[in-house]
Amino acid sequence: MATVNVTDENFDVEVLKSDKPILVDFWAEWCGPCKQIGPTLEEISDEMSNEIIVAKHNIDNEPNTPTKYGVRGIPTMLLFKGGELKSTKVGATTKSNIVSWIKENI
Repeated sequence: MATVNVTDENFDVEVLKSDKPILVDFWAEWCGPCKQIGPTLEEISDEMSNEIIVAKHNIDNEPNTPTKYGVRGIPTMLLFKGGELKSTKVGATTKSNIVSWIKENI
């Protein structure tokens, strides 16, 4: 399954009401490190599709949700489970780092 795009409008339904844990990647077109981890998150989405959903949220098009969750720098990844924010990871990092962070928190 590919990544899901979330917006300010559908955030509650897609993320907070998700049956599975969901990782939301806050990104923007102009952000180099965001583009760097994009393919990594796609791979994680495919490989861990039974355990987690990976979603992308464009902060330029949809500025309200990142403000609500205090996102200041990008890329920022927020991990939600059962409608609650479980963990936050800021900055581009390796695939193994992201995978172990997910596993620790779901």
